[in-house]
This record gives sequence, structure tokens and C-alpha cells, in this order.
Amino acid sequence: MQGFAGFMWLLSMALIVFSGFALFDAAVRREDAYRAADKKTKPFWLIILAIAFVVNLLFPILSFLPIIGLIATIVYMVDVRPAIRALPGGGRSRRGSSSDGPYGPWNGGR
Repeated sequence: MQGFAGFMWLLSMALIVFSGFALFDAAVRREDAYRAADKKTKPFWLIILAIAFVVNLLFPILSFLPIIGLIATIVYMVDVRPAIRALPGGGRSRRGSSSDGPYGPWNGGR
């Protein structure tokens, strides 16, 4: 039984890390990338993935709620994330320099 309990603990930790990664990934993507990819909004996915992360922390893996959280996390990872990453710029938040304009960096007339 200890082997099974150890395996379940490892599986639970893997699920927590997986949902945490998905939550972090959703948090660093731009808001407009979700709309451009025609997926739900960024707050929607942040709420869903945060609930999945908390459920994975609080409930044992063999209960019903972590399985629902796993499904939501998988949907984000295989459907939403690739669609956002396919957009120009990868959907990542960009921290431009102070010389960046609306059409790209200003090169000083060079």
C-alpha cells in the first residue's frame, strides 16, 4: 500500500505542477491575444485555471473535482495555448523600450 500511496502523491504533485504552469502561462499572455485567437477572455481562463490549481491543492486526486480541473487544464494546454502562441509575437507580454512607437521601435531617422 505504501507504494500506491507514494505513486498517488507523485501523481498529485505532477497535477499541481501542471495546473500551476498552465495558470502562470495564462497570466503572462496578452489580453488581446485571447480575443485575436477567438478564445474566451483572459480573466475567464485565469479564474478557471486558478480554481483548478486550488482544487488540486485541496482535494485528493481520486476525487471528482481534481479530474474536472485536469480536464480544464488540458483544454487550455492543447487548444487555447497553441492558438495564442501561433499569433505574431507568441501572445507574450512585451516590455518595450521607451522609444517604441505604435509601429515598432523608433530608430532616430536612420
